[in-house]
Amino acid sequence: MALFGYPNLRIPTAAEALPGRSQPMTVAPAHTVLATSMTGPWAAGVQVAYFGMGCFWGAERCFWQAEGVVTTAVGYQGGSTPNANYQEVCSGMTGHTETVLVGYEPRLVSFEQLLAVFWESHDPTQGMRQGNDVGTQYRSTIYTTTAAQLETARRSAEVFGARLSEYRLGPITTEVCEAPAFYYAEDYHQQYLDKVPNGYCGLGGTGVSCPVGLLSGG
Repeated sequence: MALFGYPNLRIPTAAEALPGRSQPMTVAPAHTVLATSMTGPWAAGVQVAYFGMGCFWGAERCFWQAEGVVTTAVGYQGGSTPNANYQEVCSGMTGHTETVLVGYEPRLVSFEQLLAVFWESHDPTQGMRQGNDVGTQYRSTIYTTTAAQLETARRSAEVFGARLSEYRLGPITTEVCEAPAFYYAEDYHQQYLDKVPNGYCGLGGTGVSCPVGLLSGG
């Protein structure tokens, strides 16, 4: 994904951030791959978590391919600008990072397994960048919606961080916290690599596998 000018690598304060707008983005009623709603409501038992791991085009595809995932959507999160658009996020003046909403059925896939997809699909040690994509919107994040998810994510970061150190990589720069407001991205970004199969994907992992089965929760 192209940057709009030189990236700002400092997250702006709420006072500095762009004002945004009250009207949310309109997205299609159904996921182009999974044929489910991207906005809910979803069936009882479905849980939601959010992951930021660089360009959200490739990140979303990683998760819609995972067994037990009910829906995915891309959006902006972690900043101060309500209902920001893509150009505003790329300016570095919203504070948002590009994230993927993941709705999943815990009976079919555990949160720990989704964390393995997250850790193995990008490099969580790069700070405000992912490969050639540089800017605050490309930082690594895990945003959780339950106490169990948060505990599991924090423990997973410790476990995977230890694995990375064995390979002389790290430290992990991933932000792990309770989910802030999620603002849907423009509809053309949703399931972009399904709509444009040969489109850009800048994701690349470290080559280090993430242990699964050592944690609880989620």
